[in-house]
Amino acid sequence: MAENPMSAAAVLDRCEIQPSLESAAAEMTLPLLHFDITWLYFHPVQRLLFYDFPCSKPLFLETIVPQLKQSLSQTLNHFLPLAGNIVHPLNSGGRPFSRFSVGDSVSLTVAVCDKDFNHLTGNHARVSDEFYACVPHLPPPKHSSDDVVLPVLALQITLFPDHGVCLGFTNHHAIADASSIVRFIRAWASVNRFGGEIDEKSRPFYDRTAVEDPKGLDSIYWNLIKRSRAVESPPISFPLNRSRRTFILTKDDVQKLKNFALQKRPEMNTTSFTVACALVWVCLVKAEAAEAVADDEPEFFCFAADCRGRLNAPLPAAYFGNCLAFVKAESKHGLLKGDGGFVIAAECTGEAIQKRVYGEKGILFGAENWPLEFGKLIGKRLFGVAGSPRFDLYDVDYGWGRPKKFESASIDGDTSMSLCKSRDFEGGLEIGLSRSEKILNAFSAIFIQELGKL
Repeated sequence: MAENPMSAAAVLDRCEIQPSLESAAAEMTLPLLHFDITWLYFHPVQRLLFYDFPCSKPLFLETIVPQLKQSLSQTLNHFLPLAGNIVHPLNSGGRPFSRFSVGDSVSLTVAVCDKDFNHLTGNHARVSDEFYACVPHLPPPKHSSDDVVLPVLALQITLFPDHGVCLGFTNHHAIADASSIVRFIRAWASVNRFGGEIDEKSRPFYDRTAVEDPKGLDSIYWNLIKRSRAVESPPISFPLNRSRRTFILTKDDVQKLKNFALQKRPEMNTTSFTVACALVWVCLVKAEAAEAVADDEPEFFCFAADCRGRLNAPLPAAYFGNCLAFVKAESKHGLLKGDGGFVIAAECTGEAIQKRVYGEKGILFGAENWPLEFGKLIGKRLFGVAGSPRFDLYDVDYGWGRPKKFESASIDGDTSMSLCKSRDFEGGLEIGLSRSEKILNAFSAIFIQELGKL
């Protein structure tokens, strides 16, 4: 049996952090809407923030951890659903909902790790398993004859003595999307660094009646999805047989990609997101070409677009929950691996965004068909993206300075890349990939080659 990489960290404390409830409600219940139900059976989302903060074990245990616990308790006052659970009815026919009750809490693990901090926070190839010493795990669901109760957030603080600290976040996707989770992370950082209360602009907006559903999407999605699979995600099994590596696109790289695309297609609507994703998509297709894929085999690139400001009745940016539309770009393997692959990938990605996000019929046009449409992609050649340059986790400061490295651990569980703003290059982008060592090495060579052609 393979060694569990989580054993590389020694657990110092496991505790439950409750909201301080100085001004919080005693109970809070929110229905899961179609935006949330979509993600009910998705694997947990795992993020790691590494901080270059030389710290002794006594300072860590006597000062840093108590301060983080206190600030977390204060922050949870405004993010009660994260301390609560998702309740999944089994027999009543009712839809799942989020519920916080007094006594509910967030699982927090405190650990110490002797792995090489500088190795883990580099951009070079690293064994994916190594990071799970820092990844928290959601507590197991509680089963009854009537329902399954699912915890939605777990946190871990890991000390690398005299080198740094890692904060690990694992959340159930059905409770909130990246926009909401990053808002929580930033709020916690602010309270930990400065003390006091969360400012009004940072507080989440929970009013579900503000979300219009004229097509009855909530019922449609639940009726489709409740029959699809088991409530719980399968546990991660090690070894993952994957490596992860970070690739940087500078502002100049991005501009060169845009210029190249526009030179070939002057009418194309290019963005940093479009050209970066197109480049990675094409490089992956070429890296996997040795797998003898037929030229007419479909290739799909799928990602989510934030709906908050684009609904007929726009929602505030602070809306807490999921509020995402699905976008799908499609091409053929032979086209993407050819000499004009990058331009084709950029063009079909841009067209997919224009059609879904800016279409005359609205961003939710055809949404009643999305579960079935994307269900058909299971087993297909599918590439995705986790994260967005809109969420700058590199400016999240808990009082120890900016993070040295962000890692999206959950891309180990699918075929997505992670995407965020670059830490070190203004206007640049940071791309994270987790693949087999063979594919990652091939990708790296092709990535450098493609950039060299510009």
